[in-house]
Amino acid sequence: MSRLLELTRATSPAQPGPGPMPEALLHALEVSVGRRVQGLLAGDYRSTVHGDGTELAQVRPYAVGDDVRLIEWNVTARTGDAHVRVNLADRVLASWLVLDTSASMRFGTADRRKADVAEGVAIAVGHIATRRGNRLGIVTFGDADPKALPLRQGRAGLIGLLAALRRGPDDARVGPTRLGEALDRAGALARQRALVVIVSDFRGPLDWRRPLLRLAGRHDVVAVEIRDPREQALPNLGELWLVDPETGRQLRVDTRSARLRERFSQAAAAERTELAREIASVGVRHVVLSTEGDWLRPLIVFLRRRRS
Repeated sequence: MSRLLELTRATSPAQPGPGPMPEALLHALEVSVGRRVQGLLAGDYRSTVHGDGTELAQVRPYAVGDDVRLIEWNVTARTGDAHVRVNLADRVLASWLVLDTSASMRFGTADRRKADVAEGVAIAVGHIATRRGNRLGIVTFGDADPKALPLRQGRAGLIGLLAALRRGPDDARVGPTRLGEALDRAGALARQRALVVIVSDFRGPLDWRRPLLRLAGRHDVVAVEIRDPREQALPNLGELWLVDPETGRQLRVDTRSARLRERFSQAAAAERTELAREIASVGVRHVVLSTEGDWLRPLIVFLRRRRS
C-alpha cells in the first residue's frame, strides 16, 4: 500500500488528501469486500461452472436452442457437423467505480474536502478490486470532461484510477450534477455481473432512481454518500453569501437568526432522509461518510454487515 500512496498526488492544505490508510484497516476492508462478493463470482479461484465467459471449457455438438454465436467454425468445418463452444464462467471479479468529480465535491470545512474522502474510498476499493487478476473499471461524472475507463486487470486498472484522480480542479460550471446519465453509462459498460461502488455527495436532480434500479437489478451496488457537517447545519457567522458551486447561484442569508438556522437544519435533514429512502427503495445499500474524523473505519463496519 505504501507504493500505492506514492503514486497519488502531493497533498497541500487546500487539498489534504484522504488521510492515513493503515495496512490493518485496508486488510479488514479487503476481507469485508471479499465476504460481500462471495456468490457474485468465483473470484480468486478457477471456475468449474459453465456459463458466460471467455475461457474455453469444451466443444460439443450443436443442439436445438444453442446460441448460434457460439458455433465453433473450425471444428464444424473439420467434422461436417455443427459444434458450439462451452466456456467457463468468468473467474475474476469485475468492479466498477462511479466517481463524482463535480464542483460540489471540492467543498469541505472539517478535516478534509469531500473530494479527499472520495479519493480515499476510490483508492482503497481500487487497491482491493485489482488484486489477484481482478478487474476494475471507472466512470467519472459531474465535470466538463467525464471519463469512462474500461475494465483493466491488476496494476493497469489501478493506474487508470489514479490518473483519473490526479486531474486538476475544473472550474468550468456545467450545471447540476447528472448522476442518472453516469449510471446509464456504467450499466452499458458493465456487461458481466459486477460490484458497482457509487461515490458521490448525491447533490443534484433526482434523475437517478430508474437508472439505479436497472443497475441494481444486474449488479451488487453500494452507494457511498459523502457529507460535510456544514451542509447539515449553519454556524452563527453573521451575514453570508451562499454560492452553488455547480450553477453559480447565490443567496444572501443572515446566520445570526436562530430561526433560520433551525429551518436550515430541518430542511437539510429532511432532504437527506428522503435521499436515503429513495436509495433503499431500489434495494441498494447505503453508507454515509463524513469529511470530519475517520472515514475508513465506518466504511469497513458497513461492508461487514450482511444484507438483511
